[in-house]
Amino acid sequence: MIFKSSDGKTRDLVSSIDGAGWDFGINRHPYHEIERPFGPYYTVYNRRLMACCFDKINTVEGYWLLRQKSAVLHTGEYPLEFKGPDAQRLLNMLFTKDISKVRPGRCGYGLACYEDGGMITDGVLLRLDQETFWYAQADGDFYSWARAHAVGMDVTISDPEVYVSQVQGPTSLDVLAAASDDGVPDPFNYFGIATVRFGGQEVVITRTGYTNELGWEFYTEPHHDADALWSHLKTKGEPFGLSLFGLDSMHIRRIEAGILNAGSDFDRFTTPYDVGLDRFVDMDKVDFIGKPALAKLKPANRQRGLLCDGGEPHIGADIMLGKNNIGKITAGALSPYLQKGIGIGLLESAEHSVGTDVKIRCIDGQLHNGTLATLPLYDKDAEIPRGKLVDIPERS
Repeated sequence: MIFKSSDGKTRDLVSSIDGAGWDFGINRHPYHEIERPFGPYYTVYNRRLMACCFDKINTVEGYWLLRQKSAVLHTGEYPLEFKGPDAQRLLNMLFTKDISKVRPGRCGYGLACYEDGGMITDGVLLRLDQETFWYAQADGDFYSWARAHAVGMDVTISDPEVYVSQVQGPTSLDVLAAASDDGVPDPFNYFGIATVRFGGQEVVITRTGYTNELGWEFYTEPHHDADALWSHLKTKGEPFGLSLFGLDSMHIRRIEAGILNAGSDFDRFTTPYDVGLDRFVDMDKVDFIGKPALAKLKPANRQRGLLCDGGEPHIGADIMLGKNNIGKITAGALSPYLQKGIGIGLLESAEHSVGTDVKIRCIDGQLHNGTLATLPLYDKDAEIPRGKLVDIPERS
């Protein structure tokens, strides 16, 4: 097995040092200076810096902050703006879901495919009004793809220079109630959009996130006073435990929740059917890119959760059944809540069922006993992020 980067012992991240040059095209989040005192280490995501971990914020502590209070991640998601009479027409061609069903003031899940059904990227689509959308995309090449398919259409595709931050955890709506000058918007249901005033500044927020915890996201625009905005949120949120955490902490929770990462859990070689996303493919739509190829396939989910008592599954390594390699690990971590190794695996075949005992190669280089599991690993109906279940676990 040849690994693209991490060998399970070291990894290559970005940190800030004195000097200038050779960071051309890499963009800092408006809250970069807020993070700096904590000793951040960044990954480059959509050519934006996103903090994986901090010297002064332990990954496990960050996980429990997310599960018990409120955690903030300033993300590398990249919103693109689609505006004009043909915006819906274009997006309906680019995405597998029927975008016409997303009403103004609501979000949708946007999944894009190549002509052969291979996946490009995914993200949250915000419909701000009838002819204006923001697509907060995961890492991936999408802008040029959209531009190429917009030829002849009355639509403008632009970078609004918007940055996304997530506030996630059981007290997150308490933070929102305290920080909003007018309280929590009503309605503000799951996948809803609202505009609130934080210390007098109007800010777009959504009931979305990447954790399957109760939460919301806010969108910092160029006209905002970012320092004043963060100061206001921090002051109002501290009584509810609001603090920063890194992507490493969120990574644990997103595996537990079965939330996929573009470029690792799926890529151009996998179809939505391969990774259990067939519910986001509307084959009754008139047309979308990839529909003819997908129409020839039968949904066969090859993705499984992984549970491992003996170690942390190594991303890119083997899943073994007897002497046969039946798949690879696409995500791995140690779960402080489940008290075991967890992961996501992509199998060679969908025939291997949940509950099958397997061997999983872990970051210590050894094969450990494991089990194929359903995703999510708990909260199967995603009741926590919808506010239907209050589940604040005790720390083990």
